Amino acid sequence: MRKKVPAKAPAAAPLPATALDLSPCNCLALRQAARHVSQIYDRHMAPEGLKTNQYSILSKLARLGPLSINQLAGMMVMDRTTMGRAIRPMTRDKLLAVGRGEDGRTRVVRLTTVGETRFKSAQARWKDAQREFEASYGAAEATKLRASLARVVVST
Repeated sequence: MRKKVPAKAPAAAPLPATALDLSPCNCLALRQAARHVSQIYDRHMAPEGLKTNQYSILSKLARLGPLSINQLAGMMVMDRTTMGRAIRPMTRDKLLAVGRGEDGRTRVVRLTTVGETRFKSAQARWKDAQREFEASYGAAEATKLRASLARVVVST
């Protein structure tokens, strides 16, 4: 069920550089940046009744097709229990269906027709969020950032 949210929520005011504590902690810096970027994307996804993590799950399944919960969790760099909690409201809202895998022990997640429709509808809002981020950060820098963050995931 979609939440009623204004189509154009106001952008959050950027923090002045002096408001940031330039901690030497890599984890803190990454988490702060992730929360900030998630807020941008969540604001754009809100009219679709989706959170950024939900859109990411729909997007992954739209690109790759049905996946086991374990496969999906691994690809999203989440543990299985967290993934189970993440997909529960999406299953309730009929965006996803969970069924038995080939061996009977595995649970497979797939997009439903409602989920495919919601994903396609949300794609334009995702593109708007991408444009907003890249307008402030720089498109070339964003490409480099994604490559650097992918290296973090595969090297640690």
